[in-house]
Amino acid sequence: MADAFEAEIGELAGEINQQMARIREAYGELSDLEHTARSADGLVSVTVGRHGQMLDLELNPRVYRTLSPSQLADAIMHEVDKATAAVSEQSKELLEPLMPESVPYEEVFGERAVLDAFFPRPVEPAP
Repeated sequence: MADAFEAEIGELAGEINQQMARIREAYGELSDLEHTARSADGLVSVTVGRHGQMLDLELNPRVYRTLSPSQLADAIMHEVDKATAAVSEQSKELLEPLMPESVPYEEVFGERAVLDAFFPRPVEPAP
């Protein structure tokens, strides 16, 4: 009986170690995430990092002859939005498989994330 119990504990410990290794690997990949978006005309190129921070902005010299300041600002923001959406999708692809089945990714990391996703439902006291 004790051998079966020890074997079960050993198997559970192995599963936990595998899951922790997958989590460490995913978080290592997360720290390296970035995406570059380029406008179709090649005038604007923007690279954003994991948290949506702009890492690089490249403007083709022709941009100043082609776009007004407001058009340039709009073009930059459009490329930032595209790059940020791509990084968000890459993050989701890395983290979603690690989420418990009962906790949807969007509740923890999505736009509508709520603190309730981290806590169990309140227990009603017995009457």
